[in-house]
Amino acid sequence: MNGKKAIFSLLVLALLGIYGVFVPLESGSFQQENGEIQKVIVTSVFDNYQINPELQTGWGFGTVIQTPEEMVLFDTGGNAEILLSNMAALHIAPQSIDTVIISHVHGDHVGGLEGFLDKNSQVMVFIPASFPHAIRNMITSKGAQFVDVSGARKISEGIFSTGELYGPPKEQSLVIHTPKGLIVMTGCGHPGIVSIVKKAKALFPETKVYLAMGGFHHPPIEAVQGLRALGVEKVAPSHCTGDQVIEAFRREYQHDFIPYGVGKIIEIK
Repeated sequence: MNGKKAIFSLLVLALLGIYGVFVPLESGSFQQENGEIQKVIVTSVFDNYQINPELQTGWGFGTVIQTPEEMVLFDTGGNAEILLSNMAALHIAPQSIDTVIISHVHGDHVGGLEGFLDKNSQVMVFIPASFPHAIRNMITSKGAQFVDVSGARKISEGIFSTGELYGPPKEQSLVIHTPKGLIVMTGCGHPGIVSIVKKAKALFPETKVYLAMGGFHHPPIEAVQGLRALGVEKVAPSHCTGDQVIEAFRREYQHDFIPYGVGKIIEIK
């Protein structure tokens, strides 16, 4: 019987490898087999920093993640009119979005959701489990569906949530697995950018962090060296990071610093 069980286990592992399934380990990390997203295009559609002068700025964060399989909107900024206007200028139709992920409950990240759902309700919305019921009711009233996220989980092929991490408020960040390493994307980074990157590394202990990006929530200057110590190769801080800390990242990372703001497009493959 022991021999048969061993053979069965090997067959299961082989199938998992073939189909690129991510298997949670006992430590809470993910075992990755052939699940990298071969090409990712990240486009800022809402930010208070501006890269494309033809687009509108607003306090908040919103980024579209394009993979060969789907289009994901991570956060919706604080104003649906600005969000939709910028998406139109960038030739991103609301109807092209398959999945919406909201990092946390603050209005500058969830404020554009209702207006977006008026344009496209055929999406699944991943929200932190700590969200108030009023937001769930709004989502379903528009005809969309939602998923509560508490612990770390797979969202779709190559895209993962860290799960709720405590700020306050509770917030989820994204981990995107690419051939160059992990992209760690934060909405506002209330739990602390260093802590969020540590969580991503715990989920994928054998994979380096290629890029940390998004709002870092006014971290102390020490966060710059904190990310260096964790081996983060490139950074693209924006939104609520703060000008002083952004400049500190720019000086430290030099050519590995990526200016990020509305209209910025980053292609990773």
